[in-house]
Amino acid sequence: MNASLPPLATAGNRIVRADTGQPVLLRGVNRSGLEYGVRATREEIRRIVGEWRANIIRIPFTQRWALDSEDYRRALDDIVRWTAESGAYALLDLQWLRPDDDFGVNSNGSVQRIAPLPDADSARLWRSLAERYRLEPAVLFDIYNEPHDVTAADWRHCARLLVGAIREVHPASLIFVSGTNWGYDLRGVPFPGENLVWSTHVYPSKQPGWHAAFGCAAIEAPVFAGEWGTDYDLEWGRSLAAYLRSLGMGWTAWSWNDWPHLQREGQPTPFGELVKGELQAARDIFEREAPGI
Repeated sequence: MNASLPPLATAGNRIVRADTGQPVLLRGVNRSGLEYGVRATREEIRRIVGEWRANIIRIPFTQRWALDSEDYRRALDDIVRWTAESGAYALLDLQWLRPDDDFGVNSNGSVQRIAPLPDADSARLWRSLAERYRLEPAVLFDIYNEPHDVTAADWRHCARLLVGAIREVHPASLIFVSGTNWGYDLRGVPFPGENLVWSTHVYPSKQPGWHAAFGCAAIEAPVFAGEWGTDYDLEWGRSLAAYLRSLGMGWTAWSWNDWPHLQREGQPTPFGELVKGELQAARDIFEREAPGI
């Protein structure tokens, strides 16, 4: 593994370097696919970091394969190594519990693969991954993708257990905890703890409004947009990007190779152009103010 990137922590409502306390603005993309078996390549990771100038890549994966298959775990190792060597952080995201789960049908007619909450194996999973990457500061942990159809209290109870499982073996790790309502709503979710980041998933038509769902929380605590995207309303996308800038929030746009597609056949989509421009502008500012990451 590569230990050249500094460990991260939280201070106030910011993510910071653990060694110096210097604020770090993490912005990048989701590289989905591994959750259903499509592996990343070194070339695309290098492109995301080098050409698009992301300093974080969110990596959705599936729990059952990560627990049962050493080959799958090595695929995670590869993405982590390529990301770190390129100079970016890898945010491991527990996206699906099992590849064949069926929780109904999405609005587009596809099968819903996301369970309302993690299960009894999820703490074991995170304990094992925390041990695997304990010495790799480039690895961050996103404990569960999108809790849904549950109360904030129910999710908070589960989240505490998963955070505790990671802390048993990796006490200083940076851990991301999403909201309810498919990750969007942070009201009632945050609980006390060090090095915790609260993550929201923002898409058009979500309610309540941005300020109530996550903006208010961002005034007091570190808040990150783990997913955001649109394939048709670029004005919405520009407005959200401006709002996230105003709060100093980091984010990972959805998704490099799934709807709404940041790129197709190597060329940015209209939404991808928006994201790429935001990434490059943020990176230019950040490198002037905080070189070295």
